[in-house]
Amino acid sequence: MYSPKEGIKIINEIALNKEGYTISKTLILAFLAGAYVAFGGLLALTISGGSPGIVAQNPGLAKFMFGAAFPLGLILVVLVGAELFTGNNAYFIPNILTKRQRAYAMFKNWGLVYLGNFIGALFIAYVITHLTHLVSKAPYLDLVHSIARGKTSHSFLVTFIKGIGANWLVCLALWQGIAAENTSGKIIAIWLPVMAFVTLGFEHSIANMYFIPLSIFEGSGITWSTFIFKNLIPATLGNIVGGALFVGLPYGYLFGKTEQ
Repeated sequence: MYSPKEGIKIINEIALNKEGYTISKTLILAFLAGAYVAFGGLLALTISGGSPGIVAQNPGLAKFMFGAAFPLGLILVVLVGAELFTGNNAYFIPNILTKRQRAYAMFKNWGLVYLGNFIGALFIAYVITHLTHLVSKAPYLDLVHSIARGKTSHSFLVTFIKGIGANWLVCLALWQGIAAENTSGKIIAIWLPVMAFVTLGFEHSIANMYFIPLSIFEGSGITWSTFIFKNLIPATLGNIVGGALFVGLPYGYLFGKTEQ
């Protein structure tokens, strides 16, 4: 595996490459990432939602089953290539600290990727999931509605803090994936932290772009304004803090400086 110092060098080059993408390339890669994360969510819903007995008798195991399936999305993002907003919250920070890149490049990337991720997640929610009735009946529908109600029932502060926890672990997963030199190592390195954040019930803005709109399409009664203001905004802000402040900043400061 690569050392943290070696890993930061790889991350710096990744961030520089991202700045060079055209707008259309960034949006297409972002659409794919949103779709991949949503596929992970659909897999988790299918496995956990299809096990109501386990949910009732062993909720801890049910949470683990859900968490164990979800990392498919981030594994796809890394192995086949895509642009994920939450991962990019950390990637640019080391280069900004050393002035190799401007903050403008980061914010431009974040905006385009966030939009593309949203479109990709909505596509999987409406076209691939809702129109095909994959979760339109019990017990799957019960879980879809339960997840969305839970995610929109917390205060702004609670969702914000859960957003920090989610992207702290997601960006660590990406850091670990970069440190691994082979495919199996990358899969294991990514799977562990992502499984953890989902099992713990943290808030990932891109995943929520799938879960909560899906519940809206499936008749939960949750409004779009409730989704945006009660979950998406605080989760997004928390994700930015978790990725930039707790991963990109400390590791960029500790290992990103050019040796004299």
